[in-house]
Parts: sequence; C-alpha cells; structure tokens
Amino acid sequence: MCGIAGLYYPGTPKPVEPSRVRAMADALVHRGPDGSGVWTAPGVGLGHRRLSIIDLAGGAQPMASADGDLVVSYNGEVYNFQEVRAELEAKGAVFLSNSDTEVLLHGWRAWGPALLSRLNGMFAFALYDVRAQSLFLARDRLGVKPLHYVELSDGAVAFASEIKGLVAHPLFRSAPDIRAVEDFLGLGYVPDDASILAGVRKLPAGHYLHLQRGRPVPQPAQWWDIDFSRRASGSARDLEAELVDHLRAAVRSRMIADVPLGAFLSGGVDSSAVVALMAEASRGAVKTCTIGFDEAGHDETAHAALVAERFATQHRVRTVASDDFALIDTLVHHFDEPFADASALATYRVCELARESVTVALSGDGADEALAGYRRYRFHAAEERVRGLLPATVRGGVFGALGRLYPKADWAPRPLRAKTTLLALAEDSGAAYAKAVGVTTPAVRAGLYTDAARTQLAGHRAETRYVETMRHAPARDGLDRAQYADFKHWLPGDILTKMDRTSMAVSLEAREPLLDYRFVEFAATLPASMRIRGGQGKWLMKKALEPYLPKDILYRPKMGFVTPVSAWFRKALADEAADLARSRILAGSGWFEPRAIARLADDHRSGRAEHGRTLWQLMMLERSLSRLFG
Repeated sequence: MCGIAGLYYPGTPKPVEPSRVRAMADALVHRGPDGSGVWTAPGVGLGHRRLSIIDLAGGAQPMASADGDLVVSYNGEVYNFQEVRAELEAKGAVFLSNSDTEVLLHGWRAWGPALLSRLNGMFAFALYDVRAQSLFLARDRLGVKPLHYVELSDGAVAFASEIKGLVAHPLFRSAPDIRAVEDFLGLGYVPDDASILAGVRKLPAGHYLHLQRGRPVPQPAQWWDIDFSRRASGSARDLEAELVDHLRAAVRSRMIADVPLGAFLSGGVDSSAVVALMAEASRGAVKTCTIGFDEAGHDETAHAALVAERFATQHRVRTVASDDFALIDTLVHHFDEPFADASALATYRVCELARESVTVALSGDGADEALAGYRRYRFHAAEERVRGLLPATVRGGVFGALGRLYPKADWAPRPLRAKTTLLALAEDSGAAYAKAVGVTTPAVRAGLYTDAARTQLAGHRAETRYVETMRHAPARDGLDRAQYADFKHWLPGDILTKMDRTSMAVSLEAREPLLDYRFVEFAATLPASMRIRGGQGKWLMKKALEPYLPKDILYRPKMGFVTPVSAWFRKALADEAADLARSRILAGSGWFEPRAIARLADDHRSGRAEHGRTLWQLMMLERSLSRLFG
C-alpha cells in the first residue's frame, strides 16, 4: 500500500519543480515508508511513497513503460493481476517486473479506460500518457482507497491520497466549507461528495477523471455501480454454496503477498469467517490479533479466543483502556477532516497491534452493508412494511400526532423508543432512514447555528443526499434502497475512511475480502428474505457458515467496537465539553452560538439530556479546524 501525489497543468504545460511533488509525497510518508520516487515532465509531475508488498525489488514507482510513453503512480492492490497479465501477454505485452503496477501500464495501452472493468482490487492511481499528454485518475469500485484533488491558483490540478498531501503545496489555499460542517454534524463524517476544505474534491468511488491538455477539467465519469434491481433464482442451499464460493475466492485472492500476512479477529461473524477461510487455504498457522477492553460489557476477547483455538491461529491479544482518549490528536492528524466515529480509536489500536507482526491484515469490513447486518436495516424493513399498509397522508397525520404526544426516551433501547419509531413512520422512507443513520438531529443542529450560518447554508441539509440517493437507487424495495445509499455514503465516508486512515497511520495494508465486487454484486441480488429473516441480518451468510463456525459465534448479538464517549463527557472530558463554548475556533467561525454549545454541555453533564455524540462531534470538529487553520 502506498501514498500518491502529483500535479498536472491542463492548460499550458508549465515546468514542474520536482521538489514540490516530493514535498507533497513526503507528507504521506506513513503510507509508504519503504521508498519514494518522483517523475516530472513539462506540465506534469508524479510522486510516490511505497509500502512494499509484492515484488519487493522490482516494483518501484512512479513506474514507466519500457518505451517511456506511459508513467503511473499507484496506491493499492490488484488481486487478479496475474490473470490480467496472462491476457495481456497473450496480446504480445512483455513484462519487465512481477509487480501488479506494470499491469496498469500494459492494460492502459491495450484497453484505455476499459482497463478498469478487468481489475479486481482496491486502488487509486494516476497514469500519464506522454503521447496524448493526458492524465488519468481512477478509484476502485467501492472506494477502499482515497484520492483527493484541487485546482490551484496557477492552473495546476493537484492530487494526493490524503488532504495533507495537497496542503504541502505552497500555492494551496482554502477555507472551511460550512456545507461540509453541516454534513459532518448530520452524518458523523464528511461524505465523499464533500470536503471540509472549500475547493477540494474527492474522486468518488467507482469513478475516473480523464484530464486532457487544452481542455477544461471535466466532471468525474462513473465506471461502476452496484445494482439491487435484479433478483437471484435458486434454492437457499444453492445460494449458500454460491456465497461460500465467492467468499473463498475473495479470501484466497487477498492472501497473495511477499510480506507477513494476518487478520483482524474480533470474534464476530465477519472476521471469524475470514479467518476460517484463511485457515482452510493456508499451509501454516494464520496470524490473528484482537483488541480487548477493560470493561466487560464491551469486551469480545473470549469469542475471538474461541475462534482462534478452533483454527489454531497464532493469536495475540492486547487490552486497552475504555478511556483511551489520549489518541484523539493522533487521529485528528491522520484523518485531516473531522471524523466522529469514535470506534476509530479501537481500530487504530488493533492496526497498531497487527503491525508488530505483519504488514498485511485481512479485515471483516463490508458484510453488514452487503447482507443487511446492521440492526437499523431490520428496523427500516419493519417500518417499510407498515408504510406499505397505509397511504402517506394517513401515516403523516396519525403517526405524526402520536409521535409528538409520546414522551422522548433517548436513554431507552431503540425498540422501546416509540416516539422515534412513530415519527419515522410519519415520514417517507428516505427521510426516515436518513435520520436513522444520522448523529446530531436537524433540530439540535439548527439550535447550534447562528443566523449567519443558516443563511450561508441556504437550506442545505446533510440528510438530503440520502433522500435523493434512495429515490434514484437501482432497487426493488426499501431495504435495497437503504443498503444502496449506505454503499454510496456510509461505506466510503465512514467505514473505509476509518480503516484506510488508521491502518496507513501505522504503515499497515488492510484488505477487505468481504468487499470483493463479485461478492457484493451477488449479495445485491439476494431476496430480502435471504438477507433478513427471523430477526437475523446476514441470514444466508450465517446459514452458509454453519459448517465452519459455532452457533454461539454466528448467532450472538452484534457488539462491535463501542467507545463510551457519553461517559467521558460526564467525567474525564467534562471540562473539554465546557471549553467548547469558549473555543476561539468555533466562535471565530461565526457559525455557532456559544450559549447553545454551553447549554448542550451543561445538560449532558447534569444528565438532563443525552448529547455525548454531538459533543464528541464538536470536539473533533474544533480540533480538526484548529489543525488545518490554527
């Protein structure tokens, strides 16, 4: 895994100073500590930081074709590169290395942008065609690897794996974007179609950007999308077998490496399935690691140990304190943008533990999105059944009135929060689901903003992108639409950003077999009853894995990494919460009412209300803006 950066002048091919490209790439040294390289020509410069994984001796970058006509800087892994290489060799291509990077050069020459559809992997790359004087930027289907770009004042387009690579260019200037602040407070992350820095853009997952000399910078072009509109046929038994075949192929393809390899093992279904199939394919013991917590209610080490013993893995465990908030500034540095998923602290710790013994680790990310594993999907599917029974006008009147009358109970488990459910039933599917995946509600956000902020937002709301995405989703039912929206927003914006930044922070390559696009495309065709049944998400996957895993692993309640931020703001971080109201950064923005923040902190600390997640968001926002704008 690596970091890439560079410059391209779509207008006049101005000289590119190699030191500027080098500074941009070196800002990403944590992504690639094993080597660096810079290549420049009139109007273009490519930089690279390398984490050596495959062909340790021959895969240096930027890599040029033998004739010098093509040059690439690449971050990622193409898992089927050997098959693509064989196809290219049959066409007459001659390879000079054993690296997957060289496949991109020969593949571009053979197929141009159509190369992307032949690749199975995670990647972001920049490929310069010397003859055409064009730069091709591309990102993998699901957005596992990031790529940011911005137009500079001298006409250059600068790009980098992380924002800090752009900031390293001396001409980079930006200001915070209030629309992205609204997105962050609503969703807990800055989504892929936004950036905390005005003018900075993220190349969306499954898109490419083809920059050509003498032409304006175009909009990104989509080259892949997930389709929930088709339905698989066949018996449950046949589909179980097909699911396992997909999982087996995905895991085995991601075990190719010339460096030590292991897996994260939480003791949940997904990571346990990955470990089981790794053990099946491996000649030796699989290396696994688990993070435990000093609070029994959050600790899964016993379940992980059960799986480790079953498959005789080389298992390592480390217990971390539940108040491990000393990492906050480290995370702020590595995420660049504000990021409020507090499980990033635990994810960083497990990556740190894994890196002590391996360079590549397989994770269990992706199955919840692909097979409706989150609890919110079950609630949404149930609400959709009720919506289907009554016209919208009746639902809005009846459930809206009941919801307004019912007492608020944020402290209660979701099934007992009747007010939340009743109000959700009064809304249409997209609006209700958007609020279900959100963090700080529209009402609370509105109370925090100044009049000036509301004017600048001009009606922009974080939830709108979910509503619009669900409305236009290639889907058959409400569950399909919810999952599709999560693939477009939640997965790249939260889950994959979290894993990329925390793993790269410690120079670890994380691979996601459960996001193999063939598995994801298969899962999208499954009937809803094979995703959710009998109160169980991921139903077909769990049935298919019964020969591999014990039932108390398959069918126990989902736990995941839980970080007790609400308790922190009533104890160790209580003063931090109070200080937010006096923050020079937040007050100086002109966007927030200090008295509203103070009231929020006071109500939370006293127990009158539950605002822990909002206070965490405000703290992460304050620290991110402070680091970016000081």
